[in-house]
Amino acid sequence: MKTDKSRRAFLGAAALAGAAAPVMGNPAKGVIGANDRVRIGHIGTGGNGTGMLRRIVRRGQELGDVEAAAICDVYSRYRERANRYAGLPEKSIYIDYQELLARDDIDAVLIATPDHWHAKMAIDAMKAGKDVYLQKPMTLTVEEARDVARAAHKYGRVLQVGSQHLSDLRYHVAKELIEAGEIGDLLWAQGTYSRNSKVGEWNYYVDEEANEQTIDWPRWLGPAPKRPFSAERFFRWRKYWDYSGGIATDLFYHRLGPLLYAMGPQFPTRVTGSGGIYVFKDREVPDTYATVIEYPDFYINLSASMANAAATKFFPAVIYGHKGTIVFDGPKVKLYREPVFYPVKEDPAGGVKEIPVGRRDIVADHISDWVARMRDRKTPRLGPDFGYQIMTAIKLGVDSYRQGKVMCWDARAEKLTDKPAPRPAYEGTGENPPGSRYKKRV
Repeated sequence: MKTDKSRRAFLGAAALAGAAAPVMGNPAKGVIGANDRVRIGHIGTGGNGTGMLRRIVRRGQELGDVEAAAICDVYSRYRERANRYAGLPEKSIYIDYQELLARDDIDAVLIATPDHWHAKMAIDAMKAGKDVYLQKPMTLTVEEARDVARAAHKYGRVLQVGSQHLSDLRYHVAKELIEAGEIGDLLWAQGTYSRNSKVGEWNYYVDEEANEQTIDWPRWLGPAPKRPFSAERFFRWRKYWDYSGGIATDLFYHRLGPLLYAMGPQFPTRVTGSGGIYVFKDREVPDTYATVIEYPDFYINLSASMANAAATKFFPAVIYGHKGTIVFDGPKVKLYREPVFYPVKEDPAGGVKEIPVGRRDIVADHISDWVARMRDRKTPRLGPDFGYQIMTAIKLGVDSYRQGKVMCWDARAEKLTDKPAPRPAYEGTGENPPGSRYKKRV
């Protein structure tokens, strides 16, 4: 295995660019030159949004290839806090994101708003000639993800979905192992993203000064159902179905993407979701949730809780194959070979191969990939089509949980179907295929 060569390629400036397809459409408007500084407008400057803003500011100071050029948020305190890092003039700070998009000197936008705004803002930005970094999850619904993906192609824009785990080198190593046949035919994978806290996940602090004078509540609601002002919903929106899918959209988007990248990006065929509100009774979304996502040749099992963090240790990310198993163990990728194919007594390493990968700042790497793709106009690591495939699986799990039924997907028609994809049928002859290691028992 040429892991050293692969690692160097990944870390280089042109990592994955050679294999990436060019962006479709007509990107003539707003094309960024090789030496131009990318001017970025930041839409949504809450905790995550301000964190990303600080990264862009720091990158601009260190590398000089990007610049935080505008800020937009509906909450006055968020705008003021964000601008302490950006240092922008008053004319570059907005409440209405459409005013930001109207500026011709803005090359791209970084969207870090609640999920129910993602689709409209991303589509509006691309229509205005801006490239987009869209924080995960891609959207709130499957239909919105489809529309965003189509808009990216129609307007010829670079869209990077902000799930930084797609820039985690371990999953790129795993993809190479799988493609090299090291674990044989794929079977299934597992993963978790569990947490625990005294106040319960997503019960963020509610600012005392938050009210209808400091927050533009109708603008924040936007496409969501109309409700009276609620500081609880504004700060803790991930607990409510109107704006979020809970564990599935906030956390499992991070877990499914890298696993599916390694195993082969595609749409699901059937998805189920289960779980419940077992501990934290102050929400609509489950505090403990699991989803099984079926694909034509394997499935992925994701299970997590906001009330038990130990699952992270005892339910690690693993990919199982017929000939071996890949375990993601800290900064290492471990390959365990099945003894029936690789007898331990014949293997000095005991059937285990460790591949050290090291730790990197995967958020910085994900941003770097976006910036590079804005220059060469190729598809980023988590582009619109792959983001749509992940979003479909994630949201079908949420719908399954809420409706209490299996959700079936027709990948060719890109729509739900009541008839699941047929499973392959094999005649039971008692014989194994030619070349099989297994012999018929007498």
